[in-house]
Amino acid sequence: MLPDLRLNDRLRLRKQHPCGSYEWIVTRLGADIGLECKGCGRRVMLTRRELAKRLKATLTKHEEDEQHHP
Repeated sequence: MLPDLRLNDRLRLRKQHPCGSYEWIVTRLGADIGLECKGCGRRVMLTRRELAKRLKATLTKHEEDEQHHP
């Protein structure tokens, strides 16, 4: 199943990045997903299908402020 993601979601991938971090932040959505490593700031692009294979868990979902201000 392809993941349902939003910008700024924190993800944990199955394999460790060479810098030692497992955590990534979603920076771009579309046919390809842009990710930024939390450890070193490296940016990569993965297809949704490739990300679905590598994804272990979604650590936090980005919550949008849905309150209406008067």
